[in-house]
Amino acid sequence: MKTASSLPAARRALCAACLRPQQTCICRWVTALPNHVEVLILQHPMEVSNAKGSARLLHLCLASSRLEVGESFVQAQLQALLSPERRNVLLYPDTEDASLGLARPQPFDDAWLREPLRLVVLDGTWRKSRKMLYLNPLLQTLPRLPLRDTPPSHYLIRKAHLPDQLSTLEATVYALAQLENDINKYNPLINAFDGFVAQQASYVTRSA
Repeated sequence: MKTASSLPAARRALCAACLRPQQTCICRWVTALPNHVEVLILQHPMEVSNAKGSARLLHLCLASSRLEVGESFVQAQLQALLSPERRNVLLYPDTEDASLGLARPQPFDDAWLREPLRLVVLDGTWRKSRKMLYLNPLLQTLPRLPLRDTPPSHYLIRKAHLPDQLSTLEATVYALAQLENDINKYNPLINAFDGFVAQQASYVTRSA
C-alpha cells in the first residue's frame, strides 16, 4: 500500500488563459489593445515553461496576434503562417551574420507602411533566435525591421548580455509603435509589463 509520501504529487491546476499555475496566474496584467499591424510570435519550445517569459502576456494583450511554438518549422506550415495577404517583416537586427552564413537581408522600405503588415517575432534567447533563423530558410528571406533608440529595458528579472536587449514584449511594442506611427498607443502594455515583472520579482524575494 502506498503511503501519502510515496504517491505522485498532484499536478497544479493551470489557468486556461495564461497556462500558468493558478497561484501564479498573470491574467491580471492582460491589457487588451487592438493592433493594426498583425503579430506572429514564433516561440522557441524552451521558452514555453519559462516563468520569466513575456510572449504569452504579449499574445493575450494584442487582439491581432498568433503564437506558434517550434524551433524548426515545416516549410508548408511556415508558408501558411506567412500568408501573402500581408507583407511579412521580421523583427530582427539588419546586420550580416557571417557565423551562420546569412547575408544582409532586404532593408525595410517605409513605403510598405501603406500596406497591410505582419510583424514576425522570434521569442527566445539571442542564441536560440539565431538558431531558429538558421533552421528556417523562409525566415531568412524576410525583410527585417531593426529597433533603434529604444528606452532602457524594464526587464529587470532576466539578465541581458547587452544593454540594449529587450524582452519580447518590449521589443514588439516598440516595433508596433514605430510601424503604426503612434508612440503612446502601447504604453498600457509597458505598464502591464511592469506589473508582471514586479510579480515575478516578488517570488524571488520570498524564496531568498
